[in-house]
Amino acid sequence: MKIRAQALLFDNDGTLVSSLASVDRCWTRWAMEYGITAEDFARVELHGRPAAEIAAELLPAEVVPQAVARIEELEVEDVPNDGVRLLPGTRDFLDALPADRWAVVTSATRRLAEARLDAVGILPKTLVAADDITRGKPDPEPYLLAARQLGVDPARCVVFEDAPAGLQAGRAAGMTTVALATTHQAQELTADLVVKDLSALSALVTAAGVEISVRD
Repeated sequence: MKIRAQALLFDNDGTLVSSLASVDRCWTRWAMEYGITAEDFARVELHGRPAAEIAAELLPAEVVPQAVARIEELEVEDVPNDGVRLLPGTRDFLDALPADRWAVVTSATRRLAEARLDAVGILPKTLVAADDITRGKPDPEPYLLAARQLGVDPARCVVFEDAPAGLQAGRAAGMTTVALATTHQAQELTADLVVKDLSALSALVTAAGVEISVRD
C-alpha cells in the first residue's frame, strides 16, 4: 500500500515519542495534591487530550487555571528524569522529510511539547500545541490549523496518530489517517492504515510530494 501526500502531520506522545511513564508519575502526584480520589481519577481518559479539559472534568472551574499550570510544571520538570524517549523509526522517518512538509500537532502545551521534543533532538519547523487552539482533539481544529500553517489542502495531508481521539480529529479534518499501535491494540484503532510504529514505514520525497510505503 502506498499513500501520497503533500504534508505529514504527527501527534507527538505515543507517535514520535513516549512519555507515558512520566505522564503516569506526574498526573498521579497532581491528583494527590488536589485531593482527587483514585476512583474519580481512573474514570478520566488522560491520553491525547489537553490538560485543561482533563482538569475541568475533575475540579471546580475556579481551580482549573492553577491546576493546569501545576501539571505543566510537574511534567516539564520530569523531562530530564527519563521522562521521554524516541519511539522506533521516528528518527529515520523524520530525517527523510523536508522541514516544510511536516508538523507536530500535540495536545500538550507549547512549553511542555518543546521540552519533550528538545530532549530527543526533534526540532519541528511547525508545531501546533494546546495553546494555539480553542477545541482539542477529537475536534479537527488542531489538524486544520497545521494544514493552514503549512499551506496545504487538508485533503492532501496525512495524520499519524496512536489515539482514537486523534484519529477521529484527522478523519473529521478530511485527512488520510495512519494509526500506530503503540498505546492501543490495533483492533481499537480506525484508520486508513494501521501499523505497529513508524519503523514499519518508509517515506520517499518526490516532486509531487511524499510517498509513504509499508516496509516489506
